[in-house]
Amino acid sequence: MSSSFAIKFVAACALSAGAVAVFAQNAAPVEASGAWVRAAVPGQSGTGAFMKLTSQTPLKLVGVATPVAGVAEVHEMKMEGDTMKMRAIPGIDLPARQAVELKPGGYHLMLMDLKQPIKAGSSVPLTLTFEDAKGVKSTLALQAPVQTAAPGMAGHKH
Repeated sequence: MSSSFAIKFVAACALSAGAVAVFAQNAAPVEASGAWVRAAVPGQSGTGAFMKLTSQTPLKLVGVATPVAGVAEVHEMKMEGDTMKMRAIPGIDLPARQAVELKPGGYHLMLMDLKQPIKAGSSVPLTLTFEDAKGVKSTLALQAPVQTAAPGMAGHKH
């Protein structure tokens, strides 16, 4: 192998590695586990998405986007007096290396103005947006399976 070829090869590898590093800067250091979206029947205008999020560094979940809904927001359900209320919130803090659960009745992602029925057995693409303490944003794209109940709860009866 000629030395000029070797130099070009190393330079090409370095450029490729640089491109990957630049791309990786915008990828959130977050793991999403157990993601799922609740099935919605025709005519139903909204549904929820749920999962556990574990960040390697302190971050805040500040947004969600999906092509299946006209509006997607970060929400919480919370008791106010003797009434359970649901509302959009600006974000959810994700402490480093601590799982934060988005679940029915608590923090969750609300998908509204659904553009199509969300059928069990399909999946929904979600893009989560995170922000660090310096205001730098990153994203995590995932596919969440659509289910009628939380994983492991299908046969559960009260």
